[in-house]
Amino acid sequence: MQAMLFDLDGTLADTAPDMARTVNLMRSKRGLAPVPIDLVRPHVSKGARGMICSAFEMTTEHADFQAMREEFLELYGGNLCVDTRLFPGMAEVLDKLEANDIAWGVVTNKFERFARPIIDELGLGSRAAIVVGGDTCPRAKPYPDSLLFAASSLGVMPARTMYVGDDERDVQAARAAGMPVLVAGYGYLGDGPPPEEWKADGIVNSAIEIGKWIEERS
Repeated sequence: MQAMLFDLDGTLADTAPDMARTVNLMRSKRGLAPVPIDLVRPHVSKGARGMICSAFEMTTEHADFQAMREEFLELYGGNLCVDTRLFPGMAEVLDKLEANDIAWGVVTNKFERFARPIIDELGLGSRAAIVVGGDTCPRAKPYPDSLLFAASSLGVMPARTMYVGDDERDVQAARAAGMPVLVAGYGYLGDGPPPEEWKADGIVNSAIEIGKWIEERS
């Protein structure tokens, strides 16, 4: 392994508190009670679409969806990294990668204009070898474009690049890119089939387990 790439939401960092804050600001403007974070947490990886559909019990075909999506994105831009934090043990994982001269970066479906400031606020802007957003390439995950772009930019073959994500589309994108892939079992995981059915190379239930995986293969 010469490089490791991470999904952002639910893998590298716990962004759910700020995503939930944003959707609850929208509910407050409408005189609605806040939703508990546990209700919307599984949908964070789906971005604005997942948050709005879960918090307001609507589909993307609803007449108000597009306007509410834009509202969410505008509000979220002012709440990017209030309570967002690296998952426990992740800082040590990044230290371990760097100590072993393994490049690391972020490939997310979150728009680049949101992803980069979060990485900067977490103090990782000068350390991440690459940050690829959902709008960096023509097609986002589950297509392989963003993963292939990241590997090419790092000068590393996809087969030598491990991807870690917490959504089934992360596994689908990695497989299409020819990358080995781990599932972050501590992440958001969505509301579809369980991760055991995603056909990843393994499931890690904490960042500490990622660190152990690196030690065994370095």
